[in-house]
Amino acid sequence: MVEFRIKPAQVDAFAAAIIDNARASRETEAGCRQFDVCRDPANPALFFLYELYDDEAAIQTHLCSPHFLQMNALTADWVESKTVWRYARVAP
Repeated sequence: MVEFRIKPAQVDAFAAAIIDNARASRETEAGCRQFDVCRDPANPALFFLYELYDDEAAIQTHLCSPHFLQMNALTADWVESKTVWRYARVAP
């Protein structure tokens, strides 16, 4: 899971970039099982990503993918803060 706080002037551009990244991840990464982009309705600058991968190798594939690297470089200056949480799925 990833939480992004985006600079107000870049919220719409970030939304487009992260949605494209999520789509590319779901469509091109065999180990990506889910990639949801969520946004706080009360705070449009707050984004929450829920990503589910097969294993650590699939995560590393994602982090090295061209679409991720491009999105990450494009949006780096737009991000006020980024927090990443990793959990192991235990059910179902």
